[in-house]
Amino acid sequence: MTKPAPDAHVRLDSHPAHSSAVTASLTGAEARIAHLALEADGWTPVAENILVLARIDSEEPYWAQQAANALNAEGITTEITPGLREAIDEEWTWANYPMPWCTRSEIREVSAEAQKIHDDIRHGHLLMHAHAEDGHTTVAVGTYLSGGKSVYLHGENHLRQIADTFDSPAQALLAFEKVHGAAMRPGPAPLTDTERAAGRARTSLTANTVAPEPQHQEPESAPAYAADAGDHDALLDAFVDAHADWEKWRTWSDETTHVIHESQTLRIERIHDAPAHETAWTVAAYETPVSDRMWVLTATGTTPAPVLQELLNHLADGDGWDTAVGAPVDEKTVTAATQPLTDAGWDHTVDGRWIRWTTPAGDAGVQFDAFAAQHHPEKALATWTIWAGPNHDCPTWTLNASPHTPSSLLAGLAAELAEGQGMRTKRRRTHSSSAPSTTPSHLAATPSPPAAAHPRRSR
Repeated sequence: MTKPAPDAHVRLDSHPAHSSAVTASLTGAEARIAHLALEADGWTPVAENILVLARIDSEEPYWAQQAANALNAEGITTEITPGLREAIDEEWTWANYPMPWCTRSEIREVSAEAQKIHDDIRHGHLLMHAHAEDGHTTVAVGTYLSGGKSVYLHGENHLRQIADTFDSPAQALLAFEKVHGAAMRPGPAPLTDTERAAGRARTSLTANTVAPEPQHQEPESAPAYAADAGDHDALLDAFVDAHADWEKWRTWSDETTHVIHESQTLRIERIHDAPAHETAWTVAAYETPVSDRMWVLTATGTTPAPVLQELLNHLADGDGWDTAVGAPVDEKTVTAATQPLTDAGWDHTVDGRWIRWTTPAGDAGVQFDAFAAQHHPEKALATWTIWAGPNHDCPTWTLNASPHTPSSLLAGLAAELAEGQGMRTKRRRTHSSSAPSTTPSHLAATPSPPAAAHPRRSR
């Protein structure tokens, strides 16, 4: 006896706010069957009986067709809108693809593996220990929680690959550190623009949830870690003007300024047009003008003005930057550096090699990497990470410091985080308007928008 077809209908359409993502609208008494099948295939529910497929390789139309084939094989009626059909049938190639010898199907295999790595990180199956910038791309090291295999990752987005495997996290971290040294940063790499766009597509079917409105800005008081960045160049200029023992040098390209103490053993590098989440400040101390660094501290371009001002104030003291070469980074040192956070009641947790202090609200924190401090204290690794933002994995700004950064300097920064105040822009709306619904139940009945051009493609 022939099994009756499920009472389910799936309508596949282009995402209204993402250039390549696809939506699935489900109807019918047994729509749950199709829902489970799509969810198991990587689709994300965004509303009742509406799912989204958003990938990092712009291959959603192709995989939507594969999903439709699989659903049809199960007797589930599937409709593909004309706009999505056009995107499915479009022939295209990646512009400047680094593996030009690959066929179209081989390119899809590479990007499918990259998608799996991305999903494993996103779902917490692959725990990322550290990352680094390697030329024009990102490298990282992590461990699969199921099976315990540690991996070395190379590349970003649809080009990310497993370049090497290790038997243990310690072995992987030692090998990673040996190659990338001072560029090594704790935790996962910041999300790329492509990853952020895919994430937005998986949470909303609209480009904007609130219509643009005229606004005016007024300052309001805020904790130092949540204050505005202000004018970093003006801060540096004021510092040099107020301290005759420091001299400023501008590079020939006019992109970088170096400020050097008269002893030649403490130097500040300011990159003026660095992207907001990349290093814009580097402070380094040396035992002699020609020796290796004793310690180094970096800060991103969005670091709040009060935090930078505290750093510059400490450097201006003249006797607060030295540190004993070869001195151990021990419990006493860590306690001295973080005492202001403890006194302020910040939460204190230990997670393997990471020791963390965070605000009760979880919007700022300090992290100490005990592994880097104990095993390689002589290297300028990022042992201390100070951050603020939505969470540790998505910070608004970060400040990193190496093992021998003076505890007095770190304690001053910690005190500023715990007690300091600054100003931030407060946006006040001059009129209100209602936000459109982010769950358009009528999606299945709306006309399909024209197929959007795929980013980073050439015909």
